[in-house]
Amino acid sequence: MPSLSTAPAFGEDTSVDIFAGRLDKAQASRLSKALVSTVAHLHQLVREVRPTPAEWKKIVAFLTEVGHASDDKRQEWVLLSDLLGVTALVEELNSRRPQGATPNTARGPFYRTDAPRLPNGAGISLDGAGERLKVRGKVLDLDGRPVAGATVETWQANDKGFYENQQPDLQPEFNLRGVFTTGGEGCFNYVTVKPAGYTVPDDGPAGQLLRAVGGPLRRPAHLHFMISAAGFETVTTHVFERAEAMLHEDPLFGVREELIGDIRHESCEGGTTVWALDFTFVMVRAKPGRRAA
Repeated sequence: MPSLSTAPAFGEDTSVDIFAGRLDKAQASRLSKALVSTVAHLHQLVREVRPTPAEWKKIVAFLTEVGHASDDKRQEWVLLSDLLGVTALVEELNSRRPQGATPNTARGPFYRTDAPRLPNGAGISLDGAGERLKVRGKVLDLDGRPVAGATVETWQANDKGFYENQQPDLQPEFNLRGVFTTGGEGCFNYVTVKPAGYTVPDDGPAGQLLRAVGGPLRRPAHLHFMISAAGFETVTTHVFERAEAMLHEDPLFGVREELIGDIRHESCEGGTTVWALDFTFVMVRAKPGRRAA
């Protein structure tokens, strides 16, 4: 090991090499390689932007606030990843699928693992607020054969654009959430309410950052789905309403042509408009090293 007098001095041109040189080469791993790459990009960013010490303290304070804004009902780090396009890019790199298969999108920060399992045909609107929407889904494989016994998790915002875990004092627990199972023909159905588009949370540091730089924050109306079945890659995706304006500016980069659905007027019941959405999801068989149910 070189002495302090012969070792290269820490500076703009040597910082990454000096950091990498301190890692145990005998224990080189994917983690250590990823860390060196991250440090290299971070140091390059610092050289380009050249923040002052005061500006760097503000950056650290921002990251600290992201952590403070995260709890068991809200994940601000996930939201930040989503708004920066990182989540969408990770999905794109890891879940490329053949043409005709349903693409993955960001799960978003409002997913819950403990939604109730319900029978097909059940309603998931627990407060009855909003216009009724009948959702009829079909899950197929790439050859058009039904995927029976698939687990379908769904969650959405209400008619005002808020998720239940954003308003724990205003919405019932598990409002607009449910877990269903496809039948022998690969079908599932439930009754909900027509969701509204919404502005992503801007009361925390992630949303405030995007607003400060003039980035789009309004998400078009959509429903979330996570579909899993033995032997298939899990599909985590959205279905967006075609009638929504500015689909191309979704701040979570989730809109794909294959994920745009038609929410149409179906009937009137007791003077109330009832809407309907029919949508087909296409799953692909799991391959070694890819996510499966």
